[in-house]
Amino acid sequence: MAQASTTKTTAKAKAAKKPAAAKKNGTAEAKTRFNAALDEARAGAAALKTEAANRATVYREKAKDKSGVLIEDAKEYSAEARAKAADLAADAKVRAADLAADGKTKASDAIASLGKMVSDSAAVIDDKLGAKYGDYARSASRSMQETAAKLEAKSVDELGDDAREMVRKSPAAAVGIAAVVGFLLARLFRGNRD
Repeated sequence: MAQASTTKTTAKAKAAKKPAAAKKNGTAEAKTRFNAALDEARAGAAALKTEAANRATVYREKAKDKSGVLIEDAKEYSAEARAKAADLAADAKVRAADLAADGKTKASDAIASLGKMVSDSAAVIDDKLGAKYGDYARSASRSMQETAAKLEAKSVDELGDDAREMVRKSPAAAVGIAAVVGFLLARLFRGNRD
């Protein structure tokens, strides 16, 4: 019996050794497979990283090309806009000069007409108020006629220079004249709205 129990113990020990060895072999195989899967995953991640870097480079180049084209287009449009603005400014300057010349001519004509009306009225003033006042009217008429002639003879630029010189010499008078003109224009435009 002793031998039978030893045989049983040895058989049990052998049976116990087999699963331990199988278990040990299974764990090693699992580790090997796991390590192989990790290596495969690392290789896949490296391949994805390389592909992503390549695509990023391609997209970056495309973006640079498009931004370069957009910048060139913007520069071109900006140059065109500046050229158009310069043309419009030149046209506006010519138009303003034409309007100023027309205004100068109309003002000169108006002063001359007013002077003629005063001259024509001088005889009536002589009869109603006396010769002294008729002479004042004639003198005023001559002054208006001379002023109209001077105004007609000068260019718009010369008139502008004269106005600037007057403002430098007498700023208070210039401010007063501007206030009166502003008041008259305000009354004129307010009268048109009512």
